[in-house]
Amino acid sequence: MTWNYLTVAELIYFVGTMDCGKSTLALQTDHNHASRGRSGVVFTKFDRAGESVLSSRLGLEVPAIEVSDELNLRRFVVDRLSNGHRIDYLICDEAQFYTPEQIEHIAQLVDDLGIDVFAFGILTDFRTRLFPGSARLLELADRVQYLQVEALCWCGNRALHNARTVDGEMTTEGDQVLVGDVSSSSETSYEVLCRRHYRARLTKHKSNTAHISGNPLPFDER
Repeated sequence: MTWNYLTVAELIYFVGTMDCGKSTLALQTDHNHASRGRSGVVFTKFDRAGESVLSSRLGLEVPAIEVSDELNLRRFVVDRLSNGHRIDYLICDEAQFYTPEQIEHIAQLVDDLGIDVFAFGILTDFRTRLFPGSARLLELADRVQYLQVEALCWCGNRALHNARTVDGEMTTEGDQVLVGDVSSSSETSYEVLCRRHYRARLTKHKSNTAHISGNPLPFDER
């Protein structure tokens, strides 16, 4: 008896905190598939390097399609296919910022057209709440893979949460989406923290200040 094994397209969501190499993996995934003769499209949203580019902190980058809230991803891909382009896979970076409807679009492309989708993003915002795009991906993805390269809190333990900071002080106020980077020196930026120090609102800056002043570390006993 002869068996015919058919490769089934998948929607895979690669997740991790900021600073754990998601965009680097997205670039590597694109390179690996393109080097095997597959044709793909790269999407991103709010990349640190600006519009229409997928970049990593290692200095690598490729052109990308910027995903606005109004972009119908299914129609975009179908139009390209109708114009004679070949599409075997999609790279969807910063997928947490996509709308739930756009996540449904890429799931439809997997099921209806056999296009592999590799999505990359973070699960929760600076308040530890799920992004709508990530929530829908958890519901629809064939597989969710947590990145094995762990970002580290300033204390050296595994970082689990993305904290928003203003002048080095952690805040839980403001809009859910405010683009920034863990390496930014601007007034408002981000820092990855372990759960213990996130709950204590103890950033690296605040820890250094506490040590210098000789004051006890400001842990909340609740």
